Amino acid sequence: MSVHYLEHLFSPNSIAVVGASERTGSLGHIAFDNLRAAGYAGELIAVNPKYQSVAGVPCYPSIAAIGHRVDLILVTTPAVTVATIIDDAGRAGARSAVVLSAGFGELGAEGRLLEQAVLAAAHAHGLRVIGPNCLGIMRPMIGLNATFARRMAQPGSIALVSQSGAVAAALVDGAQASGIGFSSVISMGAGIELDIGEILDYLTQDAQTHSILIYLESVRDGRRFISGLRAAARAKPVIVLKAGRHLSGADAAMSEIGSPLNDDATFDAVLRRCGAVRVRTYAELFSAEQLIGTGRLPRGNRLAVIANGGGPGIMAADSAAEAGVEIAQLSAPTLAALAAGLPTHWPRGNPVDILGDATASRLAAVLALLLADDGVDAVLTLFSPQRVLPSEDAARTIIDCAQHSSKPVVTAWLGEIDVSPGRNLAAESRLSAFRSPESAVAAFGTLAQYRMAQDLLLEVPPPLISGTPPDLDEAQAIALAAQAAGRRHLNEAEAARLFACFGIPFAQTEIGRSAEQVQSIARAIGFPIAIKLLSYDIAHLSDVKGVCLNIRSEESLTCEYAALIARTRELRPDARVEGVIVQPMIEKRYGRRLMIGVGNHATFGRVIRFGAGGIASEVIQDNAIGLPPLNRRLARELVSRTRAAHLLEPYRHIPGVETESILDALLRVSELVCALPWIVDMEINPFIADESGCIAVDARVTVDSDSLAPDPHFNHMAIHPYPAQLERVERLRSGHTLHIRPIRPEDAALEIAFVDRMSERSRYMRFFNVVRGLTPAMLARLTQVDYDRELALIALSAETGEAQQIVGIARFAPNPDGESCEFAVAIDDQWNRRGIATILMERLFEAARGRRYSRMTGVVLPENDSMLRLAGQLNFTRSRDEDDPALVMIARSLP
Repeated sequence: MSVHYLEHLFSPNSIAVVGASERTGSLGHIAFDNLRAAGYAGELIAVNPKYQSVAGVPCYPSIAAIGHRVDLILVTTPAVTVATIIDDAGRAGARSAVVLSAGFGELGAEGRLLEQAVLAAAHAHGLRVIGPNCLGIMRPMIGLNATFARRMAQPGSIALVSQSGAVAAALVDGAQASGIGFSSVISMGAGIELDIGEILDYLTQDAQTHSILIYLESVRDGRRFISGLRAAARAKPVIVLKAGRHLSGADAAMSEIGSPLNDDATFDAVLRRCGAVRVRTYAELFSAEQLIGTGRLPRGNRLAVIANGGGPGIMAADSAAEAGVEIAQLSAPTLAALAAGLPTHWPRGNPVDILGDATASRLAAVLALLLADDGVDAVLTLFSPQRVLPSEDAARTIIDCAQHSSKPVVTAWLGEIDVSPGRNLAAESRLSAFRSPESAVAAFGTLAQYRMAQDLLLEVPPPLISGTPPDLDEAQAIALAAQAAGRRHLNEAEAARLFACFGIPFAQTEIGRSAEQVQSIARAIGFPIAIKLLSYDIAHLSDVKGVCLNIRSEESLTCEYAALIARTRELRPDARVEGVIVQPMIEKRYGRRLMIGVGNHATFGRVIRFGAGGIASEVIQDNAIGLPPLNRRLARELVSRTRAAHLLEPYRHIPGVETESILDALLRVSELVCALPWIVDMEINPFIADESGCIAVDARVTVDSDSLAPDPHFNHMAIHPYPAQLERVERLRSGHTLHIRPIRPEDAALEIAFVDRMSERSRYMRFFNVVRGLTPAMLARLTQVDYDRELALIALSAETGEAQQIVGIARFAPNPDGESCEFAVAIDDQWNRRGIATILMERLFEAARGRRYSRMTGVVLPENDSMLRLAGQLNFTRSRDEDDPALVMIARSLP
């Protein structure tokens, strides 16, 4: 809320290069020379006991000998020396370090020990570290080139964050040829200390950065990554190239029950919930940034295509499905208008072939018609060289039409010599200009996915959404019983009871431990029935043909039961038989067999799977992955990403499925995942749905007996649910009623109105400058909250007949030490002196204690008398801010 704690790393006033050298070709020589050549204006210091000076700059024998604190330490010495250097830097008050040196974890166990020593030294002093084994960092605007790269990036507005130094260097080199510049280039290397999520948090508020490109290989802290990514994506476009899409079978993650947990699909689900977009190839990073950066987002994925020849349009249509793009169905009025204006032999459909003799006026008329069609979300123009219409005239026509429409217009120029003037004109006008139909369609697909991801980013479901509280005591009793029996897997009867606690429909399930009991249960349930062997020693019932279906009489039951027990004793004499599971035979004539599952991802925690079910589900591999918590919109989106979704619709004589019951079941599974951290793996298969509803028939549930205690912090999930339990109603002394609740992303308009109503003095006291309006980055930071680490509480007033408005906001965010948090509070000028600030702060103290913060701090202008008075009433102590003595630091413990 004040200066970002990484500002000293990315905008240092002083840099010490440890290992600076005169030896040509050495790492210390290259890094020191790069800093000097880039024109860094801050204090540049050489550290090396072998030299008195380096390149004419005085050289110190150690960091301690410098005699004052240095913002950034650039380490170029061998790996075995780095831990000692970091410790020396920390003792001297340094705040950050970039370690270029290699020879760490990439070399095996010995290198990992060196990493641990570096990490311990950094943590001991609160020193932040990028690397080791990284290319370094660039900040072209301030002449900072703390890398060993051959080339310095040009200044620009794109931030590049890369886990590969080679990829970062190649992208910088390639960008220069295209005239693309960067605000930052950050090579993470091994990333042992500073996490990519924190880097994203800094770039979110960096005014020089308008968009962020990420090359990613792995994520260490899933929740921190998601927190930083969600905040960044609310403020500016974030485009990710993730490597490792196709892993070998040995590397693929598997769930406890044997179903594959697709790591790549999980990562896609993460990006989808975070508002970021993924590209698949190296070449797509900049083209996607260019297209998204125009700011024109489509409402959907329906694309109209114009081509001055049939072939390119067909090629575009062929590539649409793979790119997730729908070729738009043109409306009847649009088709009629096209027929009236085009030659009689045009193909009469989309793609629209305006033919090789098309003039600029024909192109303009068709483009205007397509942009006006409500069934079209964007238009792609494909231009091939023709004698009638020069490419530059076509470009001017397209540019003019695009400027008068809010819909995106994508262009592709097929060829080189004859179309390059048009392509260049389009690019100069910030229209995307591609070289092939396929690349243009893929780019629009990325744009449509980005719009969808931005919509999903606003969804912040609470842990309970169905309105019916689950029976958590009964669920806990089931887990404790399994733990007492030494089991990690629930039997089907226990699973049925567990699902009943959450309102998940499940077939009646009973256990029969003798022939007589089984007959009695069957008579009570009613024929036909199914029986399944119950043995905790047999993982796969198919090994003993342990399932008997469609038993329609007592005589058949007697025979089937006896044969099942005898077969088991013969094939698995070592197995203990506990009895059999007895269920009614679920017969749904038009039932679709589906699957709902829960898996545990090593980085991102619990995930929910939905897709086609039945015995062939693992072969078909039709399932989509979503991150809990879900709400109805997220559940519907999850279902829509499967091929099975098409089977839910009516076709021929078969009625459609009652899909709302499927969504209800997904929401209740989401509630189960949120409430029960001990559910580590689960599969309901088959989950049968038809026109009358849905019911689960079979389920497998795996329990983690070490996680039976409730977790109010939801540490088993990557996304913290909306903390609905913090909502409350407060009555002021004046009689006014306020609604206090955590802020949500959809409160952006209310937040803007709140700041707009503040006087210039109030804005200055809150933001330390006279803010005229909230930038997208500021708005994202204020409304996109990671409920696990930070909180913003708003006080809402809705007087009779008036629209709801924010009258006060109090928030806290974590300090770098992870143990304390910084707060800020602001009250509407018209609502001052009514006790609102005290109410909000008391609630903020409670929430901060719940998140285990031990101390709360704040930074106040010395002339802010009302804030200092409130701080005194709330037992804050005062001191001077060490970064800016003109500010007052206030702090209090949170016992």
